Amino acid sequence: MWGPLSKRRTPGWTAIDVLPQRVDVARVAEAPEGARLRILALDSFERRGTAADTLEALRKSLGLQKHRCVTLLEPGAYQWQQLETPDVPPEEMRDATRWKLKDLLAYPVENATVDVLDIPADGAAGRPRALFAVTAENGVVGGRMADFAAAGLSLDAIDVPETAQRNVAARFEQENRGLALLVINDGGGLLTFTRNGALYATRRIEIGAGQLAEASQERREQMFERIGLELQRSIDNFDRQYGAIPLTRLLVASAAVLDGLLDYLAPNLSIPVAALDLAAVADFPDVPELAKPARQAQCLHAIGAALRPSSP
Repeated sequence: MWGPLSKRRTPGWTAIDVLPQRVDVARVAEAPEGARLRILALDSFERRGTAADTLEALRKSLGLQKHRCVTLLEPGAYQWQQLETPDVPPEEMRDATRWKLKDLLAYPVENATVDVLDIPADGAAGRPRALFAVTAENGVVGGRMADFAAAGLSLDAIDVPETAQRNVAARFEQENRGLALLVINDGGGLLTFTRNGALYATRRIEIGAGQLAEASQERREQMFERIGLELQRSIDNFDRQYGAIPLTRLLVASAAVLDGLLDYLAPNLSIPVAALDLAAVADFPDVPELAKPARQAQCLHAIGAALRPSSP
């Protein structure tokens, strides 16, 4: 969302996802629109010392100073809200949105970094235009930039999982049809609805891959039921808001118990359900572990952030 923050370096993007226990690094080759993706590199590194310490070690071992870097904020470090679009010229949209947020944040809006993402109005006849507002405290954004600077790295952009997931979903869409994508990783579940590369709706599901993996069979079935109910409610809500957009299917990427979750969801949802498989849209000859669905789900947001458009 936020960027660019420094001069462009090498073509394409390298995503550096700084997580509590590890750092994921993903690089995707630039490709013409419609061409298959080529994932050049993907790896995860255990955090040692501070975030800046780990980033400095990666800069030295991977030569990251030569790359155009984007990072992701983790859930809880930012706020994602849907608002009615202010009736102002485009160049005033961010400031007008900041004013609308002043009573919705737990900190002074003057201390917020704000970005906006338009929600297409097609398929929602009679409804006011809306946008997504993404906000984070200046200290959070500044702290992440300081970590990269201390490591000797230029940080060109800061993204969030919602838009990174949209970038992946766009590769699986059918033209003019909607796609639902659920990703469950250590940070929890994130559901997105997209069409033609645009993000229409999102929902957080507070069940993570670790919870599913560690749960007893009885508890896991209860989690499956909760996930299924939240998914069907979200699908129904999407149909009410965007009745002119047909949803083709729900794709699921989970870092834990994927088969069991699919077996539960398939007969209990109103749209077809299938596992996401990056091999359908991407080649990754140098990253063989990406053939495993759990690994795809674990690093999908880092890959999505590396799919950020190259133009500023």
